[in-house]
Amino acid sequence: MTEPTTPSAFPGGAGLFRLDPDIAHLNHGSFGAVPIPVQDAHQALREEAHADPDAFFVEAPDRVAAARTRIAAHLDPDADPETMAFVSNATEGANLALGALRLAEGEEILVTDHGYGTVVEAAARRAPLTTVSLDPALPDEDAVRKAVLAGLTPRTKVAVLDHISSPTARVIASPGLLADLAERGITTVVDGAHALGMLPDPLAGRADFWFGNLHKWGYAPPGSAVLAVADAEHRARIRPLVPSWEHHRGFPRAVEGRATVDYTGWLAAPEGLDLLARLDAATVRAHNSALAAYGAALLAKLPGLVPLPHTEGLAMRALRLPPGIAETQDGARALREEIAARLRIRVLVWPWPGGGGIRVCGQIYNRPQEYERLAAGLAALLG
Repeated sequence: MTEPTTPSAFPGGAGLFRLDPDIAHLNHGSFGAVPIPVQDAHQALREEAHADPDAFFVEAPDRVAAARTRIAAHLDPDADPETMAFVSNATEGANLALGALRLAEGEEILVTDHGYGTVVEAAARRAPLTTVSLDPALPDEDAVRKAVLAGLTPRTKVAVLDHISSPTARVIASPGLLADLAERGITTVVDGAHALGMLPDPLAGRADFWFGNLHKWGYAPPGSAVLAVADAEHRARIRPLVPSWEHHRGFPRAVEGRATVDYTGWLAAPEGLDLLARLDAATVRAHNSALAAYGAALLAKLPGLVPLPHTEGLAMRALRLPPGIAETQDGARALREEIAARLRIRVLVWPWPGGGGIRVCGQIYNRPQEYERLAAGLAALLG
């Protein structure tokens, strides 16, 4: 097996974060991490809100709209900021999107077994589900596309798909698949939790509903996400989960208006994407992808670990663990916690029959030595 090329450290990358240096943080995809400049901007906004609450909350709706305009420009220079709204996270975006659907008796929603749990549960509350099983070893996007299309039935009205699957780290809702579904009259709801900041054009393919987190690969504070809705008729049917004083304004302000909640995270969110642009987003993506590939190549040298097919350019890679390991939710949790406690390393371990999986991420604060440490330590844990 060819020795993987050791990537260089990102200049100044680690210094942009306040992460515990004694822990190898190889799980950026689960919760993200907020760079210091964004933390500072966020704190300044909090201090402003505390200094004059009246002024802050009176001005908040217009300031949120201005922040949304900045976010839209990063997503797509031609994007209309009035077609998207700030939400707290991808799960909220899913519930808003699914609540706006018109479904007749007997019509179904297609999901896959890679879908995020709370999003799939939200779909199940809305209509009966058809679940497509996607083997993690499917070789490429075309194989994934064919598997999803094969799962359609005459009753399928909506498809809820991951843009990038969380555990297996690959593109599912490709532009080609979205076009195929549109031709068949299927409404598409895309979970872009990992897309914003990791893909150069996260809105490519133009799903009917698309929602994505800003706080993962977009460097925003936690609780920052966007819901983009392409069609005016769909936007007109969206109702806020908790109506407040802005409910009469329609989308997007009806969704964003939440009385006296803390808006400072949304207002600071554009600072994250601005920082990504200053660092050069393409350079960051290439660096992070190379780090994840390096880590996966090291793990693939361990007996029984099998690298899964991946989408080029992503900053996450996944491998199957040996049979009998992490096959259940409890087993996956136990291994993840053992890695954290004994190795001081954060990774994602996910359950799957016949052997679970492990996912590693790459970010500008990571160093090659952290993946080397994981490979050595995991070899000892697995015996």
